[in-house]
Amino acid sequence: MTPAHKLYWLIGGVVALLVVASAIGRILRARVKDEKAAAVVDNLNARVRAWWWMVAVFAVAFLLGRNVTIAMFAFISFFALREFLTLTPTKIGDHRALSVAFFIVIPVQYLLIATSWYGLFSIFIPVYGFLFLPSISVLAHDTESFLERSAKIQWGLMITVYCISHVPALLLLDIPGYAGADPLLMFYLILVVQMSDVLQYVFGKLFGKTKIAPVVSPSKTVEGFVGGAISATLIGAAMWWITPFTPLQSAGMAFVIVLMGFLGGLVLSAVKRSLGAKDWGAMIEGHGGVMDRMDSVSFAAPIFFHATRYFFT
Repeated sequence: MTPAHKLYWLIGGVVALLVVASAIGRILRARVKDEKAAAVVDNLNARVRAWWWMVAVFAVAFLLGRNVTIAMFAFISFFALREFLTLTPTKIGDHRALSVAFFIVIPVQYLLIATSWYGLFSIFIPVYGFLFLPSISVLAHDTESFLERSAKIQWGLMITVYCISHVPALLLLDIPGYAGADPLLMFYLILVVQMSDVLQYVFGKLFGKTKIAPVVSPSKTVEGFVGGAISATLIGAAMWWITPFTPLQSAGMAFVIVLMGFLGGLVLSAVKRSLGAKDWGAMIEGHGGVMDRMDSVSFAAPIFFHATRYFFT
């Protein structure tokens, strides 16, 4: 089976899963009478509807090829950075640096992926962005909370651009015997991350009693994490056939993705709490903003990329 055929089968499988989820959601909504339970079902149905749109966008990008996929993630980073900086307001003195971040740093970072320039891609934001963006801000001669303001911009760039850009960066990897199949690795990463998030939510609602971090994220429970992590790891292991991994290696990689995704969600929930916000935005019905969907990905993608690059190229 060619990589393209595998991708078609995967997309078809996800669509079939969404059809089943949509049908179950309608049945549950018709039968549930309790107000609290109805609110949970409505939330799940909103998530399923949003997933229809997100899967459609991702599928079209993947099917149209490498450059369209890279461009799609560049737009995701753009909107994610906008959400991040909207919740962490800056001052007039930072406007030049912000313009550079949005209209130079993001395009260059993704252009480096498109041109397969791994050496510069891996250090462009952590080194050059780290040094030059505060240098631009300082020219405005505004020293009030300068360290805090610079840290917000740099941390936002690292999370929303540098980390997320490691998803399409999987297209850079030259894995022996896996030529032309790199888009499948992207699909694998995103599916494991998102299935983990969904299953942790479901297990938490069904069995959750012991809260992991009640101040940071009251909805996250030990039971939800364990049930979701085990289920998503098994799903990752079952998808070994689209990866360069053995079933056992695929399970290990899936567990790493799940663990890092969980930590990403927890850390960025702490950031939201510190800013007094529930969601990063309202762009996606039932999911909040772009960063509410990409928080787990932002932590999982760099680790998955470098683990794959180190062990399999």
